[in-house]
Amino acid sequence: MTIIEAERHHQYQDLPRLMGLMTGDEKHGPAATSTLDALWVLYDRVLRVGPERMDDPERDRFLLSKGHGPMAYYAVLAAKGFVPVEWLPDFGAYDSPLGHHPDRVLVPGAEIGSGSLGHGLPIAVGTALGLRAQGLGEPRVWVLIGDAELDEGSNHEAIAYAGPAGLDRLHTVVIDNSSASHARPGGIAARFEAAGWSALTVDGRDHEALYAAFTAPHPGRPHVVVARVEPKSA
Repeated sequence: MTIIEAERHHQYQDLPRLMGLMTGDEKHGPAATSTLDALWVLYDRVLRVGPERMDDPERDRFLLSKGHGPMAYYAVLAAKGFVPVEWLPDFGAYDSPLGHHPDRVLVPGAEIGSGSLGHGLPIAVGTALGLRAQGLGEPRVWVLIGDAELDEGSNHEAIAYAGPAGLDRLHTVVIDNSSASHARPGGIAARFEAAGWSALTVDGRDHEALYAAFTAPHPGRPHVVVARVEPKSA
């Protein structure tokens, strides 16, 4: 990392420039930009994580299940000092750590490898159970998924299990850009509420609304925030 980049404190307005350094996966541009605001609010104001505590057992865990089109994720990680900004222009190159799908072995701060959709929420449930079994009551588990991932049966099982299990350290962010194939009576939030979750639906571009929803109390229940953004075709 250069001295200039190391000394600069990146802000939200820097993210388009950082994302612009990454080319070659433009077809997933909408998938990336749909997550940008939720990711920023989480890393800037909510998650108890940082480059200095990536191995701290008391850290929060953030799992990116919506791993295709990870440019916004990489931009936020660079802005927060997890990865050097100099890595971004090599995104997707043969020898770059920043692949088209994140690899937890190569990307500092990445908790899971992702991109094969439908796995993140079940892994998050297992992570929350594992932390509980270890007696670690402070770390929170966050997972960001896309609305289309809810078409996967593994997510239905995870939703149905987490509520009755009382996994109140589990938080899910659903980016709703109207890309799911199957409609759900009552909407996405209703599906989680029926399984015993706390659920809120907000404008996925409104940072204050996102922050309020992310930090809303939900004693004894897992929590989901449905962040609505412009449709994928927009």
